[in-house]
Amino acid sequence: MDNTQTNRFLRTLPQTEEFYRYVVSHGCPPDEILEDLTRQTQALGDIGRMQIPAEQGGFLMLLTRILAPALAVEIGTFTGYSSLWIARGLPEGSQLLCCDVSQEWTDIARSFWERAEVADKIKLVLAPAAQTLAALPKDTKVDFAFIDADKPAYISYYEALVPLLSPRGVIAVDNVLWSGQVIDTNDTSADTQALRDFNSHVANDPRTMQVILPIGDGVTLISLA
Repeated sequence: MDNTQTNRFLRTLPQTEEFYRYVVSHGCPPDEILEDLTRQTQALGDIGRMQIPAEQGGFLMLLTRILAPALAVEIGTFTGYSSLWIARGLPEGSQLLCCDVSQEWTDIARSFWERAEVADKIKLVLAPAAQTLAALPKDTKVDFAFIDADKPAYISYYEALVPLLSPRGVIAVDNVLWSGQVIDTNDTSADTQALRDFNSHVANDPRTMQVILPIGDGVTLISLA
């Protein structure tokens, strides 16, 4: 495809602050609980950047409502922002299994799950995610999964989830565009290379099909082929 043809398909609009506020306010804007959680997370300092943006949270909630999963899995819970959105999209009787290793961060998550009245839908396991997934019963079927954790382990998380995925199940993976760094050949950092490797791994896997969406820092949606 030459440059003329490529330019015809460049439809993504530039992200100004005004444009971003419009997108959030006309989607599923966060309520007071989510806003309070954002403020508490940002107060942690630079690490607060790990929280997903509001429009991505709304997207995860809507996707969860569409899929109506009996079992959802989140790998990388942090302070609970994404899990709160996901839990709000779950039907009654469904469960979200949250995998994380930080007591400090997930204590914040627990308090906000309680406040939002979704704690009964969430099971938190503090252990390496690969270990938690391996311990699931052999007949477990995952209807929705969200990966947002340590980048070098993305492929291993993906490989653990694909065999568990139900026929109509979906895996959503965060940070796949990495602020555009995935196409910067001068960036040879471990996380950037891990994301390049992950994107290529998924794109070349005949078991699945995928699409990358320019939401937040880039989200890949994956289903069985």
